[in-house]
Amino acid sequence: MIKHSKLFQPYRNSERGQALILIVFAIIGLFGVSALAIDGGRAYLERRNLQAAADAAALAGALKRIEGGNWRAAALASADTNGYNNDGISNTVELNTPPIDGPYSDNPEYIQVIITSHLDTFFGPLVGVPSLRVSTQAVSQTQPAMYGEMFEGYALVSLAPNSRCEKREGFVISEEATLWLQGGGLFINSNNPTCAYVQFGSGSVRMDENLPFTIVGGATIQKPKLHTPFPPQTGAVPMSYPPPYQMPKVGCGSTNAEVIGIDGSAMTPGNWDGDFPPEGVSRLESGVYCIGGDFIVDGGTSLEGDGVTFVVKHDNIRFSGSATIKLTAPISEGISYSGLLIYMPMGNKKTLTLNGNYASEFKGTILAPSAHIQLNGMDNDDGFASQIVGYTIEVKGMDVVRIFYKDEHNFDTFRMPEVRLSQ
Repeated sequence: MIKHSKLFQPYRNSERGQALILIVFAIIGLFGVSALAIDGGRAYLERRNLQAAADAAALAGALKRIEGGNWRAAALASADTNGYNNDGISNTVELNTPPIDGPYSDNPEYIQVIITSHLDTFFGPLVGVPSLRVSTQAVSQTQPAMYGEMFEGYALVSLAPNSRCEKREGFVISEEATLWLQGGGLFINSNNPTCAYVQFGSGSVRMDENLPFTIVGGATIQKPKLHTPFPPQTGAVPMSYPPPYQMPKVGCGSTNAEVIGIDGSAMTPGNWDGDFPPEGVSRLESGVYCIGGDFIVDGGTSLEGDGVTFVVKHDNIRFSGSATIKLTAPISEGISYSGLLIYMPMGNKKTLTLNGNYASEFKGTILAPSAHIQLNGMDNDDGFASQIVGYTIEVKGMDVVRIFYKDEHNFDTFRMPEVRLSQ
């Protein structure tokens, strides 16, 4: 029995050696997993902190540049406040304008902030990784105040930043309506991924190939062949709301509008409480009309005015398709609201229904940034010589809706200084 025991003793010693090796490898593996879990978690948290610091620094620099100050000092100070002091050892903060890479690399309106952190590891040295390099960036845009046309390049603008598919899409065209745009394109600001823009029925859009058809969100298009051009550009950069423009400064002061003429068919500009126009009025003298009720032009009636601006403070506007309406905005360098035909201020969330018969004409900007606009057609070869801006827009009916945009016919204003993160 003793010989038998001695015979197998070397084999047992060999097994003990193999087990020891396996234990050593297991310990090394455990250290590796620990390094990955702990040091990787710290790197992930550091990246989040870096991104927040880079975003804050990019915005701080952009704001200071808009104010005309030292934007580089402001960006570095913001990064320092958030724990990154640009000491060149534990972290670096790099500032570039224009950015050194990316889609804005040739545009000096953009500021790029790159923050890099060198993070010491706990368990990494055991597996040959004594430190980690974590880096991230942020890009901000600065747009100085500029005077010029609103929503440059667009004849028709829907401003709603979001919308619902079941009710009040950002923009919808239906029935037999045809939207025909000349001189400017279509911009839809809703970020809804599927129905910022909706087309169904035989609703169609026509515009020159070189005009923009731009949607921030997505589109639901039942009949692509009814769109020229197709497809629209989706996923565009959104516009802030309220829009970054100085709204018109226009009013009537203490002047009251009056009905004049032997037959009471004319009217002078000024404030008018109640529905407008008064019964029997078909001609408006030049000036500003501040309306304290609904602005309604019923079928079978007519309304004409040259050099007129309408401010509808709280109520609806409705023009009938069988009415004859000829309205032209004032055009003069001496007035701040030159080119403005209809204005529903930001607080007015009612409905603006635009229509008219074959003899109707509109010239000048129709600005209703909080209102729902219904375009029901106007069977006139000239159509709307306007830029039309609403919160949400619906085009329907049986007619062609023509919008022919020229900047010289419309309202210009200041685009306010704007700062935003781009990536």
